[in-house]
Amino acid sequence: MRPMLLPGRLCMLSVAMAAVLLAGCTAGPQRPEAVPLAALRRVADDPATQLRWLDRVTWGTSASSQAELARTGLPAWMGRQLSPQAQPLPAAAQAQIDAMTISRTPLPELARSLEAQRKAADALADENQKKAARQAYQQELNRLAREAQQRFVLRALYSPNQLQEQMTWFWANHFNVNIRKDAIRALVGDYEENAIRPHALGRFRDLLGAVLRHPAMLRYLDNAQNAANRINENYARELMELHTMGVGSGYSQADVQELARVLTGVGVSLQPADAPPPPKMRPEVQADHLRQGLFEFNPNRHDYGAKTLLGQPIKARGLAETDEALDRLARSPATARFISRKLAMYFVADDPPPALVDRMAATFGRSDGNIAAVLRSMFESTEFAASLGRKFRDPVHYVMAGVRLAYDDRVVQNVDPLLGWINRMGEPLYGHETPDGYPLGEAAWASAGQMNTRFEIARAIGSNGAVLFRAGDSKAPLERPAYPPLAESPAVRTMQAVLAAETRTALAQARTPQEWNIFLLASPELMRR
Repeated sequence: MRPMLLPGRLCMLSVAMAAVLLAGCTAGPQRPEAVPLAALRRVADDPATQLRWLDRVTWGTSASSQAELARTGLPAWMGRQLSPQAQPLPAAAQAQIDAMTISRTPLPELARSLEAQRKAADALADENQKKAARQAYQQELNRLAREAQQRFVLRALYSPNQLQEQMTWFWANHFNVNIRKDAIRALVGDYEENAIRPHALGRFRDLLGAVLRHPAMLRYLDNAQNAANRINENYARELMELHTMGVGSGYSQADVQELARVLTGVGVSLQPADAPPPPKMRPEVQADHLRQGLFEFNPNRHDYGAKTLLGQPIKARGLAETDEALDRLARSPATARFISRKLAMYFVADDPPPALVDRMAATFGRSDGNIAAVLRSMFESTEFAASLGRKFRDPVHYVMAGVRLAYDDRVVQNVDPLLGWINRMGEPLYGHETPDGYPLGEAAWASAGQMNTRFEIARAIGSNGAVLFRAGDSKAPLERPAYPPLAESPAVRTMQAVLAAETRTALAQARTPQEWNIFLLASPELMRR
């Protein structure tokens, strides 16, 4: 483990604190009493119970979220989270989002402009000019990806619809795309905004269809190159293995090949919607051509031969074959179980109880894949209540929880330090290279090196958070004091009553508010949700 960059006494105290933290990673807090959602009216006034629910359902407890939950009551608050209505972000956060290019420019217009910029750079004869123009193009792609990351952070920190934001992250990770490929940096903001977020608590089949039609997924998994005369199986394979049925669920390589044939012609076009269709199209298939935004179904590239998927023939024709295949995949019992288990891994345990997964899968089937209904069945379970406070936080959850607890609804003006902290812990937003997304289990994030880094990040949040509120000029003076008054937070006062004895001992050794903040944010209790 590399040494922590801590001054004097803080460095010595950190040794003891790190031992407590690492022990907490394996032992976990004491198992709470299981209380189903339907019975929570009897304990809804218990502040400790409310904090445990907040830490699991939201991106992390804050004083304002604690006050809202206490005022509303847990059953009603959960009902609003499961069926969210549009609610504004704080004005200072919304203003940052509204100023972004990805918020102001429709994706087709943005993509066509970038493609024109790329072609103009390639056409330059002077090599120095060409190099500079290509660099400017890459920098613009980087800037757009950064905007998507910044927008996600602002919503995760301040949206009243916290469960919707959690589920947006879950599904973006489930249907992972990577910004290092192609020009996906320009597409990922719209992918999250229009393919993922609107369906995050809706029907799984609608979500599946929205993802399939988005250029970010079609380019990431190469279906934009999938054609009758040159089949590309990448998307078909991941659609079955990672997005729906899961490994070992009974589909075969022949099913992957047939699904790839179904998906031929499903691709991307930068042509305007009213542009002429592709040339030399056979009259009998010309009516099948479709162009919506950047999505295109090109009959010239589609395999119109007979197909069989999962033991049944595909009866539809053209693009309708894709809808028939998605219907079949979304309604498969294997999909119900695969998705239910992954949701339970995210919200309950790395190895969720099989009985809970069975009940969630049954709800998935009865509700035709209603995500909110599946989640409700999970939230109402004794297994969920028994798991509160025990699920290890991945890096994104850890950073968001720390900032929400420390600064509540005070709006960050510079999210770049948060993105840097997340990157240091190995979970950059939209940065996982393979289609499987980031792991959901504790083993991926609980190493000694990771804990050392988390202590340093706790130090940054707890003693130097003023960097988050310095916008624009990076040389502007930092405000003083630079640390949050964490000990004065009503949420923290409630939390202190249930902290482990070791954590209370470590906090008692802190001589300054900064040290106290650091030890709390680096405690075993803050590693879990």
